[in-house]
Amino acid sequence: MQTKMFFSTSIQYLFISDSVCLRPSFSLRAPHPDPDPGFSKQKGNMLHNISIPSSSSSLFLKQTQRCSNPVLACVASQDSFSRKEDSHIHGLSEMIVGVLGGGQLGRMLCQVASQMNCPASSLAYDHMVGSFDDSATVQEFAKRCGVLTVEIEHVDVATLEKLEGLGVDCQPKASTLRIIQDKYIQKVHFAKQGIPLPDFMQIDDLEAAKKAAELFGYPVMVKSKRLAYDGRGNSVANSEEELSSAISSLGGFNRGLYVEKWAPFVKELAVIVARGRDSSISCYPVVETIHKQNICHIVKAPADVPWKIRKLATDVAQKAVSSLEGAGVFAVELFLTRDNQILLNEVAPRPHNSGHHTIESCYTSQYEQHLRAVVGLPLGDPSMKTSAALMYNLLGEDELVFMLSGEAGFQLAHKLITRALNLQGLVSIEMRKQRKMGHITIVGSSMAIVLTRLNSMLKEEASESEPTITPRVGIIMGSDSDLPVMKDAAKVLDMFGVPYEVRIVSAHRTPETMFSYALSAQIEAFRLSLLVQVVQLICQASMVASLTPLPVIGVPVRGSSLDGMDSLMSIVQMPRGVPVATVAINNATNAGLLAVRMLGAGDADLLARMSQYQEDTRDEVLRKAEKLQADGWGSYLNP
Repeated sequence: MQTKMFFSTSIQYLFISDSVCLRPSFSLRAPHPDPDPGFSKQKGNMLHNISIPSSSSSLFLKQTQRCSNPVLACVASQDSFSRKEDSHIHGLSEMIVGVLGGGQLGRMLCQVASQMNCPASSLAYDHMVGSFDDSATVQEFAKRCGVLTVEIEHVDVATLEKLEGLGVDCQPKASTLRIIQDKYIQKVHFAKQGIPLPDFMQIDDLEAAKKAAELFGYPVMVKSKRLAYDGRGNSVANSEEELSSAISSLGGFNRGLYVEKWAPFVKELAVIVARGRDSSISCYPVVETIHKQNICHIVKAPADVPWKIRKLATDVAQKAVSSLEGAGVFAVELFLTRDNQILLNEVAPRPHNSGHHTIESCYTSQYEQHLRAVVGLPLGDPSMKTSAALMYNLLGEDELVFMLSGEAGFQLAHKLITRALNLQGLVSIEMRKQRKMGHITIVGSSMAIVLTRLNSMLKEEASESEPTITPRVGIIMGSDSDLPVMKDAAKVLDMFGVPYEVRIVSAHRTPETMFSYALSAQIEAFRLSLLVQVVQLICQASMVASLTPLPVIGVPVRGSSLDGMDSLMSIVQMPRGVPVATVAINNATNAGLLAVRMLGAGDADLLARMSQYQEDTRDEVLRKAEKLQADGWGSYLNP
């Protein structure tokens, strides 16, 4: 399992480049007031400048102050880039990427920007105080930028439209932000594009709301058109009696409301989509998002849904983003319904909670991808470099915020950090009531392993005991009489450190158990990676292999008649479409070795161990040959 640590409370990053790119060192400190007592009283904070070249292998960055600024900029030292979309990159000059908004997303944009520096580039630090929705501030800020982007969509679109008219390069375009800012307009736009959505209707008074609810049926979602995020701006009405209170809780009709039909979803999915300046599209793997009080709480990557659902979700997301203008990263939130339909929920024109895992799990993080897109570099590889990843958002609760403000808070924070460090996890902490305090990202070779690690961290005894090891291989047999054969497969897996389980599962005596085991082996959060099975009759092999998409290795056993040939032939004559690999009769050792090789295709450590095993067996043969030649066959046989 791989993990990474990140702390947002007063960290000093120091990147030193010598032809290689180093990870940031970090230090933990207690929360403290801003250095300038008057600074926090102003609306706005600092603006940062960070070098970004078009191509490099290393970086320089030194950050010594906490930033939560609403106006943020990254200075880009890169190949010259004209504001014309069809221009080519050439020569060396300096470009500034300005980011409107200065929260956690802007911070991580700056972090990845620093990682794109060339060895000779120097870091220029700069900042300005202001608000990203103040027209004068944004216009002044834009004068210093080669390209202007956002980390939050709630900016002054009219100002951006004015700036675009003056030749300022805004990515994504102001027209896109205007569509996205108003969720009702957003729904109308996507409906016109033929994108599947839950039914929706604008409401201007209580009578219109009642008519919409009668048409859609209860429960219904009442939503604010603007400034709705992180669970804000949404209210559920389960009956006509609750309709008025739902409307009041959102600020009334003057706020601008609409009603949306309740989507009977079984899972919420999301796709991060990158769009380049040349309109090229690159999609990250589909993820599942699990919400707590309407705030993203857990993200599982990839989503545990059938391939056709992943394809459908990706197609919907790509179509939605293709209908918008401008470059950057877009997060597309989706519903998966009971009848396997995909409905678009909403789109965010920026990096997103559902893409935090990409920092550790993908070849190109969503933040690097966003910067590549807005400055016109080729889009990076969005595929996952690990089999599974999970992002766990830490959400501030009343009692947690209170505790973290005193001595008890230090103990609680250190306890949580200790658990995360025991998992080599990632933690970001910023204390805000019912807002994200930080997140933990865990990556591993299977979702089961990732979930086990997370659960062990959340338990009180996590730091005191080893977490339960999740098996990667299932060894199944019809009777304990097969155990003397199958023990050799278990010995091989022990030798390579591969966790496994051994079960007696008979197709004849316990068919229900066989059926449920074969299904659960894959369905329960990718619990296993493959199955090694004793095969005596074709019905047993075909049942398991037809029920699970996992690879199955059959071990034919020597029986009382036909010397195991019947078992061997039953495997190699499996029906088309139901593959089962096989080894020689009673050769469970090879079954274990084959299992290790199959797992090694996606596990560099196992692959290295297998290479070492082959070297050791070769050396053993050479040693025996030398001894035979030196001692003679007589002494060799009678040492």
